Amino acid sequence: MKKLLTIIQILLLCCAARAEMPWRAKWITKPQSVASTNSWVAFRKDLNLEKVPSSMTARIATDTKYWMWINDSLVVFEGGLKRGPTPGDTYYDEVEIAPYLKEGDNCIAILTWYMGKAGFSHQSSGAVALLFDAYGSDGSVILSDRSWRASEYNAYSIAEGPVPNYRLPESNICFDARKEFTDWNRSCFKARLGSTMVMSYRINEPPFGKLWKRPIPQWKVSGLKGYESVRQSGDTLICRLPYNCQITPWFRIDAPAGKLVRMETDHRIVTGVECIRADYITRSGIQEYESLGWMNGEEMRYVIPEGVKVLDVKYRESGYDTDFTGYFRCDDAFLNEYWQKAARTLYVCMRDTYYDCPDRERAQWWGDEVNELGMAFFALSRSADRLARKGMLELCNWSFDDGAMHAPVPASNYSSELPMQILASVGWYGFHNYWFYSGDDSVISEVYPAVHRYLHETWKTDADGLPIYRYGGWDWPDAGENRDRFALLAPWYYLALKGERAFAEQLGLSKDVEEDSRMMDTIYDSYNRLFWNGKEYRTPGFEEHPDDRVQAMAVVSGLASPDKYPQIADILSKEYHATTYMQRYVLEALFIMGKPKEAIERMHKLYPTVMKDGCSTLWEHWNYDGSCNHAWTGGAIIEMERKLAGIEPLEPGFRRFRVAPQIGTLKHIETGFDTNFGRIEVIVDSKGKNVSLTLTVPEGTTAEVPLGQGNEVKTFGPGTHTVRIGCNLIKKGR
Repeated sequence: MKKLLTIIQILLLCCAARAEMPWRAKWITKPQSVASTNSWVAFRKDLNLEKVPSSMTARIATDTKYWMWINDSLVVFEGGLKRGPTPGDTYYDEVEIAPYLKEGDNCIAILTWYMGKAGFSHQSSGAVALLFDAYGSDGSVILSDRSWRASEYNAYSIAEGPVPNYRLPESNICFDARKEFTDWNRSCFKARLGSTMVMSYRINEPPFGKLWKRPIPQWKVSGLKGYESVRQSGDTLICRLPYNCQITPWFRIDAPAGKLVRMETDHRIVTGVECIRADYITRSGIQEYESLGWMNGEEMRYVIPEGVKVLDVKYRESGYDTDFTGYFRCDDAFLNEYWQKAARTLYVCMRDTYYDCPDRERAQWWGDEVNELGMAFFALSRSADRLARKGMLELCNWSFDDGAMHAPVPASNYSSELPMQILASVGWYGFHNYWFYSGDDSVISEVYPAVHRYLHETWKTDADGLPIYRYGGWDWPDAGENRDRFALLAPWYYLALKGERAFAEQLGLSKDVEEDSRMMDTIYDSYNRLFWNGKEYRTPGFEEHPDDRVQAMAVVSGLASPDKYPQIADILSKEYHATTYMQRYVLEALFIMGKPKEAIERMHKLYPTVMKDGCSTLWEHWNYDGSCNHAWTGGAIIEMERKLAGIEPLEPGFRRFRVAPQIGTLKHIETGFDTNFGRIEVIVDSKGKNVSLTLTVPEGTTAEVPLGQGNEVKTFGPGTHTVRIGCNLIKKGR
């Protein structure tokens, strides 16, 4: 099996190599261009075409972002990805441009933005440049070379005043309209930009490194839209957005020259640190402007100086190209509201990578991403899978020399390992969940070497077969207090081995399967012998209250046997130390132990403190603390789908799945979400002792439903089916 997989991989690589056209374009820039922070360069190519090819694919790369117009049409809004498929490498876009070309004179205009500083989500190349390489189906080419024109766009600069905190590679953008290149990107432009210089950098070599095709879609971009409401407070227009979203603000004004208009959202300062804002310096007369550096929030604010007349204000929403195809509704209004806010928070935390938050950091912390990729399977269309896959490869490709992994990546100013977060990431709830829920088994062979090295070389075990505690760069098993950190480690390591073992089975690596199984058996015996004291799991010498996280992780990992459930359930009814990041595992443990009523009660007790009125997204920590758009807080929707509604895959991609709802005190649930086979939908109705389940099964899949009568399970093929379920099963779980 292993040999067959290797042959298949080699054939696929050969096919890919034959399919990819050689790069013939050259990196170009403006002569004497200085790679300073927040540099903007306008590039332009005028050309004449005798015939337009039926297809022409352009490959475009730059550090960091670009906007492209062809014959006065905006073709790409914020192209490019922040750098870092591996340390030193760069992503490139593929764009079909034939529909925008015409016979005769054509104009291609590209505005590039070189962020040029370190950040938690970007590694700067140190060079301002553009690469444009287009091949037509008829053999024609358009290449970046000395025939292009370019000028530094000095109307752009860094806004004065406080700068964004060090985690962000973006700068606050200032645009001075008195220095604007009017119509430089339009066909009617009669002046000439400056000359270009072909750079000495070779393709796939430093400073841009190897070029990787963009693995995620171009952004979903709206037209300009009106705000929900606009009110004035002093010199500030406060414009309400429909929800917390990623936007670029636009305005039309009549003003004298030299006035400063400031743009910021209600998220300009988060947890005491500066985030993104923008400035505009007016020219004389009627003018309009869109600030291209996106911001997010519930409100947009324009600070208007005296003498400036506002004619109109709008915004453009952009974001990851996926749809809200999942839904969850029940007879509990609070749970419905939580699900909606969790989905909205998830979406605003997606762009170049999954973010911890879209304002303060925009960083791909993998503890956050474990929750986010799990949420996406139930809330979003399947295009979201590509963002998780991208993150998995980046995490592995950024490994240290000793095999240790760190997050966030890509990052040029932070490289500390958080050991327990990484165990969660490469294990059962991270990499394994991505494969098992998406059905994308192609990723397994790509990440397996890094995962295996991390678990078996970076980590060491002691004489009892338990993992030796690693503090890493940041010893962070969870936020909050009462953390029994040593007792938390073994469940995470056990789950990581469990995930790796499943990958090894898929790859036919029998020796690795045997080794993982042996290590897991040893951990099971040693953990229960050394950490279970007859009442709870705890590290010997740990004197604080029992840690609810430890008890929950023992259950969800399978280290706790069912005979311990009554004592663990009692602890979970009293202890509330888990943060919003780990609360989902406590809820899952309650469901596993047949306590859906208690899980719902726990949600009602805790989650109101992250669901502030007037905020469409969830807070980072309990009691409205931290950022107010932190997607890890939405992790409970995973358990609402997997346990409350009871929908879990039994084979990768939901080819075969189980529906066993545990509705507790609820009377009605209806939910649906997309899989790569099609749409699953479930309706549960409970009326006294009569419980009915209506189930829609996609083509190519089968569903199994436990009926609650002995061990009877009924199997359903494609179509819509209704079945009665045993009341005891659905109320208490099984």
